[in-house]
Amino acid sequence: MKILIVGDGKLGATVTRELSREGYDVTLIDKDQNVLESTMEKYDIITVQGNGASMDILRSAGVADADLMIAVTGEDELNLLVCMTARSMNEKLHTIARLRNPEYAQQAYMMRSVFGLSLIVNPEKHAAREIERLIRYPGFLKNDTFAKGRVEIVEIRIDGDSILKNAALSSLDSIVKCKVLVCAVLRDGTSISPDGSFVLQEGDRIFVTASTENLSVLLKNLGILKKKVKRVLIAGGGRISYYLASFLQKSGISVEIIEKDHNRCVALSELLPDTTIIEGDASQTSFLDDEGFSETDALVTLTGLDELNIVISMYGNSKNIPILITKVGRYDGTELLNDLPIGSLISPKELTCTSIVRFVRAMQAGQGAAVTVHRIADGQAEALEFVADETTLHCGEPLKNVKTKDNILIACITHNMVTEIPNGESVFNKGDSVVIVCSNDKAPYSLNEIFA
Repeated sequence: MKILIVGDGKLGATVTRELSREGYDVTLIDKDQNVLESTMEKYDIITVQGNGASMDILRSAGVADADLMIAVTGEDELNLLVCMTARSMNEKLHTIARLRNPEYAQQAYMMRSVFGLSLIVNPEKHAAREIERLIRYPGFLKNDTFAKGRVEIVEIRIDGDSILKNAALSSLDSIVKCKVLVCAVLRDGTSISPDGSFVLQEGDRIFVTASTENLSVLLKNLGILKKKVKRVLIAGGGRISYYLASFLQKSGISVEIIEKDHNRCVALSELLPDTTIIEGDASQTSFLDDEGFSETDALVTLTGLDELNIVISMYGNSKNIPILITKVGRYDGTELLNDLPIGSLISPKELTCTSIVRFVRAMQAGQGAAVTVHRIADGQAEALEFVADETTLHCGEPLKNVKTKDNILIACITHNMVTEIPNGESVFNKGDSVVIVCSNDKAPYSLNEIFA
């Protein structure tokens, strides 16, 4: 599959990394030759310098025989123009555009056929949704949903006082009093696919699969069920903050946003009349203390500086704020942050990249492609949801008789809205949702690819 990417910024570089790693034929277009050269040194791609909305540049990049155009420059208008122009030169081309301005959201969707858009991505909105879920369902570092919300994979850190410390996974169900499956463990930065004899240690980050009902039981029995969030403090008044405040207010949660730019404060107060907008510098601890910093239920750091977000979250930890969520934008070495007391990490570019990769894989696989894809274990593993259909092999066969590839774990099966952690007698049938966890670089494109 031939893919053109216009824009070599944070998101463009991340998408280039993932698609080139999966073996796609990627051509990257950007005006800045120095940036292109830096990216080309890292990945096996072709680069073209120039304006991605120019027909001459698109022609030289091979738009006529391309399968997909991904426009992720920093300007919404340019991304729309790139997609329109490319589609006019190749009517069979699929296109993806990043649109960040809330004012364009509705009209872009209504006019997607005019713009030739196959998919619209909004990193800030996507990140806000992820943060909202972490706030509404506290207790986990990360929370990914499958099967229309009936199944989840959550991330939990094993602390020194955890009842799971030094416990073997074979005894897990008797300890937590519900049926769950540990599908991956991160230890010292390395992802492990554990078996029943695996013993958990302090500092491990475990990824647990279960139905939503059993996860509530798990939280309660682990003693990490936290009270419902009533007040959220957001540091930074950017687009993510706008979307997040809008979502939280619908849930009846009180929201306060701290922003030091006066004009932005005025704009936010007009856009969010029910949100408290505080003009001030969130980097000043005395200012935070004056605003009742330690009394908030959740702190979300969304400034434009990763370092500042980290520092504010660490200060929030020192004040015993129950829920901390920290945005990281440019920082790729998240494994170095795992031991810092900054709560859950949110990366808008990685979330959006996952959506784009899922779309590309669906194009490649056609019928039977994954309907949900989430990266877990710091990107060292993937959880994918497939729906079994008439072409799926081994329908109705007990799993004890079905051999899967070494890197594949069938994590759960949902049938007629009932979810089960599978055993050897379990079966899946046409229409069932099957969630698998893959621990190598080459994820399956269809359910049939998991079988040996």
